[in-house]
Amino acid sequence: MKSLELIVERIILSSRWILVVFYLGLALSLAVYAVSFGYKFVKVAGNVFLLDEGEMILAMLGLIDAALVASLVVMVMISGYENFVSRFDESEVDVSFIGKLDAGSLKIKVASSIVAISSIHLLQVFLNADQYTDSKIMWLTVMHLAFVVSAVMLGFLEQLTRKPKSDTKL
Repeated sequence: MKSLELIVERIILSSRWILVVFYLGLALSLAVYAVSFGYKFVKVAGNVFLLDEGEMILAMLGLIDAALVASLVVMVMISGYENFVSRFDESEVDVSFIGKLDAGSLKIKVASSIVAISSIHLLQVFLNADQYTDSKIMWLTVMHLAFVVSAVMLGFLEQLTRKPKSDTKL
């Protein structure tokens, strides 16, 4: 029975490598998104003298939004791989720029990124308020507030579950 248990444990532990397919897919989707970003940038740059100030602000907010989404994808890929698949060999790869993220802090960073993306989208809606119904603006605001409350609650729950660091006196 012990050998069957060892086989099951090895299969379960080895199955984490299936996640690599998802992270590689995210890397490919990031490349596709980069092409989309490049297209949007060229479109904005080509119309720089034709756009009025409000349209230019909306175009820039769209580019900022795309950059935040791309950063979120990178954060999920790197942190997810390191947390759930395998640690990066620090002698060969430097990932110190992303910091050490455990699953809890990754959730908070993802939630914070979603709030930032939602904020930019909501700002775009407010700048184009005449194109939206009051009802639609209200629901978009409510959804944004739900993201904010969720992020705050995740942060609060993470603080509650963290082990307190022992106070050391010098």
